[in-house]
Amino acid sequence: QVQLQESGPGLVRPSQTLSLTCAVFGVPITSSDYTWNWIRQSPGKALKWIGYVAGSTTLTTAGTYAYNPTLKNRTSISKDTSKNLFTLQLKSVTPEDTAVYTCAARKLGQGDWAYKGQGIQVTVAS
Repeated sequence: QVQLQESGPGLVRPSQTLSLTCAVFGVPITSSDYTWNWIRQSPGKALKWIGYVAGSTTLTTAGTYAYNPTLKNRTSISKDTSKNLFTLQLKSVTPEDTAVYTCAARKLGQGDWAYKGQGIQVTVAS
């Protein structure tokens, strides 16, 4: 059974870096079948895709990494194959970055999320 589990601080101060981890269970993060994504939903706003890191560099036409252009300059996603997890760093956060952050796996060639974590509330406030 595949499971994804987010972890990280629930409160981040403005101008600091938001750092989250997604532990993956049941499938190797190096699998060429998936991209490993971060998405978020802010209050009253639509779901927003943040970016992904590919399980394999060989099958994604967009490359190993892809980011939402509106967040690209502040975002970094990486994976730790030894721990089977991937991470999100979002720099210079503002209260506008307050959201529920969710990690999700998308199978190549499919539009829906194959697997999603439960989500973690992150509030940016002083």
